[in-house]
Amino acid sequence: MTNDISYNKLFKLLIDKGLRKTKFASMANISQTTLAKLSNNQHVSMDVLIKICRTFDCSFDDIVEIMPIEAD
Repeated sequence: MTNDISYNKLFKLLIDKGLRKTKFASMANISQTTLAKLSNNQHVSMDVLIKICRTFDCSFDDIVEIMPIEAD
């Protein structure tokens, strides 16, 4: 099974801002479990995405990428 979502944009944003993942999680008030889900491109709640967008004053498009469906 392939992931249909990618948070690579979020992690690039963290690199650009010079933030470690743990500092980011603290700033956005998200748990280590949620951080692990983001790191593994797993689904997280809309509440989490909103917290991240408010933390960085950005939109969903700045942190999330919907991956194209791969043909079998």
